[in-house]
Amino acid sequence: MLSKEDQRRFEQITRQLRESDPKFFARLDHRIRARRGRWLMLLTVILWASLPAMTVLAGRTAGAACVVVLAANTGLMWHFRHRWR
Repeated sequence: MLSKEDQRRFEQITRQLRESDPKFFARLDHRIRARRGRWLMLLTVILWASLPAMTVLAGRTAGAACVVVLAANTGLMWHFRHRWR
């Protein structure tokens, strides 16, 4: 954890870099968004693969919970889809 002075200095350096090299920040932002997309896609694959086993082994309640999480994940992917292109 940075001290308040270090945090202020870091934000100042970041702001100067953003103003002096906007292409760098655009590339960095694109990489972060792509990483988020990969994690959401991985979560979707794992949940879809585990849904039948969870339903059989843990019952309908666990299967229903998995479906709710899948629906929320699908909603997030739908919301952020334009950023990943």
